[in-house]
Amino acid sequence: MALQQNGLGPDLSAARFYAILDTGYVAPADWEHVCRALLAGGADLIQLRAKDQSHKERRLLLERILPFFEKVPTPLIINDDLELALAYPRLGLHLGQDDLPIKDARDALGPDRILGLSTHSPEQAQGAIDRSHLLNYFAVGPVFATPTKPTYQPVGLELVSTVAAMNPPLPWFCIGGIKAGNLDSVRSAGGKRVAVVSEILQATDPAALIRAYQTRLRA
Repeated sequence: MALQQNGLGPDLSAARFYAILDTGYVAPADWEHVCRALLAGGADLIQLRAKDQSHKERRLLLERILPFFEKVPTPLIINDDLELALAYPRLGLHLGQDDLPIKDARDALGPDRILGLSTHSPEQAQGAIDRSHLLNYFAVGPVFATPTKPTYQPVGLELVSTVAAMNPPLPWFCIGGIKAGNLDSVRSAGGKRVAVVSEILQATDPAALIRAYQTRLRA
């Protein structure tokens, strides 16, 4: 796989759909089944998000799905757990604004791992752009109200348009309340990549829904 322009980790420029395997929506008994569906649907990246679990519980969840990634190019990213990311080769890391400083995370991860950052305002998006030499991608949101982040004020399509006008030098994903029904408005605002949580994880056929998203995103 080619390297990103800044030489850090794999090139994500062709990525369009970011799937998030979230314990808030996926029961432990369905963990492997849903992960397989995300891969079968053609998700470009998959994040393991287990905010309410302990480090030990998160590790056990990770180990249950790691074998699925051994022979596929799809990157697996851990949400806000540097220790866990460092414990396993190839794992990437996603951080929020209040988590570990980006430079510290990059220094620990080295140049080969994926590192992403959440942003919620024009200033934070500019901060991600200013640190594009350390990041592989950033996320913008929540675009719409979402039960996944109930305490976050939606940033709206205006921020999507603002960030698109910044012409970021690295890939960025719109996230938060995005569904098939509002995807066209996100695209019209300038969003070319999306991360979808609840609609995918609650779908009867997640793989088919991801394929439908990919068709529209790549049209």
